[in-house]
Amino acid sequence: MKHFYTSFYFHFDNMVAIVGYGAYVPRYRIKVEEIARMWGDDATSISRGLGINEKSVPAIDEDTATIAVEAARRAVKSAGIDAGEIGAIYVGSESHPYAVKPTATIVAEAIGATPYLTAADYEFACKAGTAGMQNCIALVKAGMIKYGMAIGADVAQAAPGDALEYTAAAGGAAYIIGKDGIATINETASFTTDTPDFWRREGQPYPGHGERFTGEPAYYRHITNAARLLMEKMGTKPSDYDYAIFHQPNGKFPRRVAKMLGFNDEQIKPGLLCPIIGNTYSGSAMLGLAATLDVAKAGDHIIMVSFGSGAGSDAFDITVTNAIESYPRQNIRKMIEKKEYVDYGLYMKYRGEI
Repeated sequence: MKHFYTSFYFHFDNMVAIVGYGAYVPRYRIKVEEIARMWGDDATSISRGLGINEKSVPAIDEDTATIAVEAARRAVKSAGIDAGEIGAIYVGSESHPYAVKPTATIVAEAIGATPYLTAADYEFACKAGTAGMQNCIALVKAGMIKYGMAIGADVAQAAPGDALEYTAAAGGAAYIIGKDGIATINETASFTTDTPDFWRREGQPYPGHGERFTGEPAYYRHITNAARLLMEKMGTKPSDYDYAIFHQPNGKFPRRVAKMLGFNDEQIKPGLLCPIIGNTYSGSAMLGLAATLDVAKAGDHIIMVSFGSGAGSDAFDITVTNAIESYPRQNIRKMIEKKEYVDYGLYMKYRGEI
């Protein structure tokens, strides 16, 4: 049987780098126990099975656009650049507030980047943000722009009572890409196939999913192939990396895929946020990278691999530079600690369900 798939990689003769990053996670949380109470589920089994204890919940006035704006503002402030020099903004999400009206222009206006730039919204499930990073990398390398901004943000949807309700969360991260910065992006590679593991048609409020099918033929296959393709091009092995970040649909998948590839728990620990904030979809891997950069030192070697249902993975080989020592870190874990719990009724109100 012939398999149709696409894989590609880039190698940069002229280095590009992460100039700055910003992250945002809403302060509201709901515990697994509270959701389980509503549906008569065994909270202990759910928590152990998914490797998650609680998840972030957007406030009633928060959506993908507000999350993206907050992350973008923090990235610009931390990088210390003029937002008017950003030549491209791409916002990746599967929960854009408008079907026809870009989130990217809202962000551009909010941070003062308009009007001399290109902007667009991306959608590829949970890897739309990293696809935006790849486009920014290409534009910077080509000399078409000085800086590009890629954002991954979501207020993830899940039908009440569905297994996804325990993990679907809210949050996002923004990255500014340029020539010099706090971490060079040495290489990126992708692995993509037509694997229908997760979907939502226009007009439908909640996604459908292939349950166990989403694991082996989707998540694990794409992440392992993208990671191996990247390491093959770089001539590296898992032990060459100080840190590893993998997309986090729950707390168990990234641990398992890390072990499959030969990485250990210490390498993934700094960026593993899903157990305490849930699956932020397009923000997942990018938030994990932000948390890792918060603790990284000059010379540290990082691999990040995103995953988006449908399906595909983007992998990045990153080396932290000396500039990280004077960079005002986001300290995302400290931000996450500032939280307020809600009950199921308030959770549904904030989501606009009641």
